[in-house]
Amino acid sequence: MKLFAFLMITVLIISCRKDQTSIHPTVENISESVYASGIVKSNNQYQVFSTASGIITGVLVSEGDLVKKGSPLLKIRNEVSELNADNARLAADNAKSSVTKDKLNEAGMAIELSVVKLRNDSLLMVRQRNLMAQNIGTPVDLEQKELNYRNSINSHRSAQINYHDLQQQLALNAEQTKNNLKISNTISNEYTIRSEVDGKVYSLLKVAGESITPQNPVAVIGDSKNFMLELQVDEYDITKITKDQKVILSMDSYKGEVFEALITKINPILNDRSKSFTVEATFTKEPPLLYPFLTVEANIVIHKKVQALTIPRPYLISDSLVLTENNKYLKVTTGLMDYQKVEIISGITKDDVIIKPKN
Repeated sequence: MKLFAFLMITVLIISCRKDQTSIHPTVENISESVYASGIVKSNNQYQVFSTASGIITGVLVSEGDLVKKGSPLLKIRNEVSELNADNARLAADNAKSSVTKDKLNEAGMAIELSVVKLRNDSLLMVRQRNLMAQNIGTPVDLEQKELNYRNSINSHRSAQINYHDLQQQLALNAEQTKNNLKISNTISNEYTIRSEVDGKVYSLLKVAGESITPQNPVAVIGDSKNFMLELQVDEYDITKITKDQKVILSMDSYKGEVFEALITKINPILNDRSKSFTVEATFTKEPPLLYPFLTVEANIVIHKKVQALTIPRPYLISDSLVLTENNKYLKVTTGLMDYQKVEIISGITKDDVIIKPKN
């Protein structure tokens, strides 16, 4: 019976040992990283908005087309704007017409007539004075001639002032009509929506016949060859992120493949809804083919150590203990940590044997 009991205990110990995996710590490189999720975006990617409201009368491009900066994308119609443009053109044409020239010529002729009348009244006044010196005529006649002369002077000055005022008014009207026409043309140009960049039309969000407003996007345009990453980093990790940190990423579109990038920009404002910050990165090793809004999962490397003593994370108990082959718990000091491994700074050596604890 004693022998049987001893054999049973031995079998149980061997069985327990078989259930537990033992390893030696490994000396290797380890890095600590911060998780981030995000999307691929085309460089200079933006949503196209209209600056005016109206009805789309023509879609001038198709999805996938390459466009240049300033290329027309859509045309829209607004009847009120068209009528205002016609009125501005009519006013501008009228300012250039012969009617305005005739008004100025008429004012010039009034000056010439006032000059003739002024000379005539001056001669009559002088003649009357000479007659009075010869006792011919009456003082009333002289007063009348002097009054006529003074009235002619005033009329001449008034004609000159009227001409000058009319000249200024016509010049002002001409400039105003020119400006109104420019404004009208500018507004009319707003009814042709154009690309702001050289790139590709990735999406058209409206079709001919639909109404649009400045609040709704009509298309998505971006660079056709160069892409970047827009990543979301949790607010608890953002203080660990700096420019030029390495990013290791994977994509659902390229299962099993790993790509690399560098942090290029940290947008310094918290998204209150997601409690995350937006971080931008540029590919250093990218897939052969990319599209906007492809999803990515990334690890941003914040620390890296060469030749560190590491163990698999499942072998670490309560963040500070390991189980040895003698079923003893040893306290360890940890360092860098990733999703698979943890650095051991002190407590064990590479020659120790540790056991994976049971779950």
